[in-house]
Amino acid sequence: MKNFFDVKNVTFSSSSDHKLIDVTFNIKNPGDIISILGPSGVGKTTILRTIAGLEKIYKGEIWLNNSLISSKDFFIEPEKRGIALSFQDNSLFPHLNVYQNLIIGEKRKSKIKRKIKLEECIELFQLESLLKKFPHEISAGEAQRASLVRSLLSNPSLLLLDEPFSNVDIGLKEKLQVNLKNLLKENKISTIIVTHNYEEAFYFGGKCCLFSKNKLIQFDNPYNIYHFPASQDVANFFNKGAFLNAKVISDNELEHNILGVIKGKFVRKFKKGDIVKLLVQPEDLIHSDKSNLKFKIIDKRFLGTNFIYFLKVSAKEILPVLVHSHHIHQHTINEYFGVKTPIIIKHLVCF
Repeated sequence: MKNFFDVKNVTFSSSSDHKLIDVTFNIKNPGDIISILGPSGVGKTTILRTIAGLEKIYKGEIWLNNSLISSKDFFIEPEKRGIALSFQDNSLFPHLNVYQNLIIGEKRKSKIKRKIKLEECIELFQLESLLKKFPHEISAGEAQRASLVRSLLSNPSLLLLDEPFSNVDIGLKEKLQVNLKNLLKENKISTIIVTHNYEEAFYFGGKCCLFSKNKLIQFDNPYNIYHFPASQDVANFFNKGAFLNAKVISDNELEHNILGVIKGKFVRKFKKGDIVKLLVQPEDLIHSDKSNLKFKIIDKRFLGTNFIYFLKVSAKEILPVLVHSHHIHQHTINEYFGVKTPIIIKHLVCF
């Protein structure tokens, strides 16, 4: 069975000096959602523009629903692709009010039969008070929501969303994310969502493409990307853990000169005696007030449900440790903080 959507060995380019080389990813089934994740400027928007037909390709192929839509020698015009693109910036028609802009989406409806209704979308994305206003009279976040609804109403075969909530307040954003995901799933709208926020990418995407340094560095489900990074570049993108130099001493153990023996299951094979870089994420270590292995707290971050304490292990090594915010007592900077021993990390991710 062929994939619903395929990007095969495509080089995406917005200029001669900016390229994403030999990119391959797919949407397996109609209605699946994938995320494109990466730092600003890496070329995420260029990917969407190319899929939509606003940029041409000179290498590789793009397929949608068993039909070729782009290659070096073949190109289907944007309006014939059945693809809707909602831009990050205000893309509303300035001479039309919000309601008139939304109606354009309905007029562009494809032959796909879905139950998406204008009134429902207006309510779900809180546009009731904006309908008579013109684009210059509303905020960037409000314009994003209107543009998103206009794209939804066109009933596309494939929906492309470029940072759809980047200008929306955090409290409202979470509610809108839930509404959008439910709407996409209920109507089986195949979607690619671009974001630089990994929490948003992980929430929407059954699979995620992570880009860095002009290439796709991992395409996998969110759990694997976070817990089984394919490279140090992947792990560094999330900036959540620390790398420690350690020595492999057996098939399930390695040794750090200060932390001692660390046990677990190696994700990759190494030989006894190999010096590796071990990834330690905040949730890997367990706090214990009774432990004799203690380190000085040099910083801490409150995340609502958790604290992350940053411990100085050596002059060049700082470890993050996650503790539930309802822990019996809070710890302060410069206090000494215990790490439970023996240290057991389920998955030993080393490079």
